[in-house]
Amino acid sequence: MTKKWVFTAEDQLQEWAGSLTPLLKAGDVILLDGDLGAGKTSFAKGLGRALGIKQPIKSPTFTIIHEYPEGSLPLYHMDLYRLEDGGAGDLGLEEYFEGDGVSLVEWPDFLGDSIPEDYLTLHFFKDDDDDNKRTLTADAHGRRSEQLLADIENKIN
Repeated sequence: MTKKWVFTAEDQLQEWAGSLTPLLKAGDVILLDGDLGAGKTSFAKGLGRALGIKQPIKSPTFTIIHEYPEGSLPLYHMDLYRLEDGGAGDLGLEEYFEGDGVSLVEWPDFLGDSIPEDYLTLHFFKDDDDDNKRTLTADAHGRRSEQLLADIENKIN
């Protein structure tokens, strides 16, 4: 059975995202899947704040990749929405995925052949009846991500 997390306010989602930081390691890749406004960037904000990043976390839609090196772990926040027609392979994403930080990838469907071997996918769902309610599910691909998901399920409510 897939674990679900339900949030009724944006600050709850951000707090939950922040609670993941002790579980993260350099090279972790988290794919953020969901429609526009489903909470992907809000998740990134909560995670970044908990990592100690002082500058505002914004959606990198127009720049594709925002690098935040000053946290306890560097954060690489990517938004591939503008790569709808391909092009992810030209960005050198594997350097981020295999690097010294945590990579968050919004719109992972556009990764194509650049998808890493090991990654955790968080699926964000908006509630049709409540604009503030979000449901999150997760699945892991690879040994490290399976361990990360098990740690999340065991240690984070």
